Amino acid sequence: MSGHHKAPKSHPLHQATVRQRRRVGAPPHGVAHHRRGISQRFERIRSAGAGAWAAFLAVLGPGLLAGLSDDDPAGITTYSVLGTDFGYRLLWIVPASTLLLVQFHLLAVRIGAVTGLGFVGAIRQRWGKGMAYLAVLGLLLANFGTICAEYAGIAAAGSLIGIPNWLSTPIAAVLISLLVVLGSFHRVERVLLLISSTLALYIVDGILAAPDWGLVWHHSLVPHLPESPAGWVVIAATLGTTLAPWGLAFIQSYAVDKKISVAQLRWERVDVVIGSVLTGVIGLAIAVACAATLHRAGVHIQDASDAAAALRPLAGQFATVLFGAGLLGASLLAAAIVPLATAYSIAEGVGEPASLDLDSRHFQWFYAAFVGLTVAAAAVVSLPGLPLIPLIYSSQVINAVLLPLHVIALQLLARDAGVMGEARSGWLSSLAAWISIGLICACVAALAASELGLLGRS
Repeated sequence: MSGHHKAPKSHPLHQATVRQRRRVGAPPHGVAHHRRGISQRFERIRSAGAGAWAAFLAVLGPGLLAGLSDDDPAGITTYSVLGTDFGYRLLWIVPASTLLLVQFHLLAVRIGAVTGLGFVGAIRQRWGKGMAYLAVLGLLLANFGTICAEYAGIAAAGSLIGIPNWLSTPIAAVLISLLVVLGSFHRVERVLLLISSTLALYIVDGILAAPDWGLVWHHSLVPHLPESPAGWVVIAATLGTTLAPWGLAFIQSYAVDKKISVAQLRWERVDVVIGSVLTGVIGLAIAVACAATLHRAGVHIQDASDAAAALRPLAGQFATVLFGAGLLGASLLAAAIVPLATAYSIAEGVGEPASLDLDSRHFQWFYAAFVGLTVAAAAVVSLPGLPLIPLIYSSQVINAVLLPLHVIALQLLARDAGVMGEARSGWLSSLAAWISIGLICACVAALAASELGLLGRS
């Protein structure tokens, strides 16, 4: 199972988890992270009633990493296409997606804190192995293309300074695998948080582009419907890259691995909101930079590296360097987190321990899944002449199509008294969640209608 904080012994899922541990005879290293890593370092801070800043630092990580990793190469490509092809007109989808990101990341973290189970682990416990395997299969379908996109981003960033993809991609895969397999939870988290700071470069890029701020504010707050099927596709892709199913799975499993409890939810909500808002701001900055330069010049791009190169004559060499550096940082961050999200899900699906503090000297499904996905994606990206852009862009649309199933499952878990006990969602939060789910389904339905030629051809 994924991490197991000390939930109330009367909780039904706690009792079921204890029975399952006894039944499968989980080895000592399977729950070793209770005594190691982040838990040991911060438990004293939490129990000593330390100040607000220390309490916040003790839970910092899940919301920030899950949010910022959404601004990955696939996301950067999607935001770049949004601004390049449609200018300011469809900017509203970024803040709208950000609001949904806050709502469902908070829901996922709360389920993890109450149950001590990741997303697939909770599904397995509530609906059985068959549904858990289906959830894993769905996440694999959506995630592998995204993992390839992360390594494609690394290759693209390397190509900007003349490093071939057959060299940059394997090196990155080896370094990331060594960090995850050999590093403790605390060490991995510190490195990932450091890498995530490079995404702030995109905010600078957005400012350097000198956009029309009046148009930015107007189109960010006032929705305008697309005028072509391509517009509906980019809306669905933006929704899918901002509120990705793998991000929802990651934040729940990672919060459990960090042993965020119900008592720490107050501060974890701050972490989630900060991470989500920064995600939206960075995505908006990328779209604005491309709208103010590439769209105005009538340039068309295929991927994020095209956007970086095209910015050079329009916004200067410095803007290109910032865009490329941000692309590399985003790629490295997401190349660790998307396989982690998938590895958490696979291990939870087969009922095995899932943690960054497992004993790497013994075979672990969690580490095996992570390394296998990393090697496969790096190998695909290293193949010469492979058309990666259709794979990257379509993976974001697949994310949007699978998203309704994921958020519906989260909502059903949150409302289930057998899962959440007294912490189940109230009627008001449930109403808000179902309204948001309706909006997500409407967006996906509009995408399908546009593909069938039923909406807005021009």
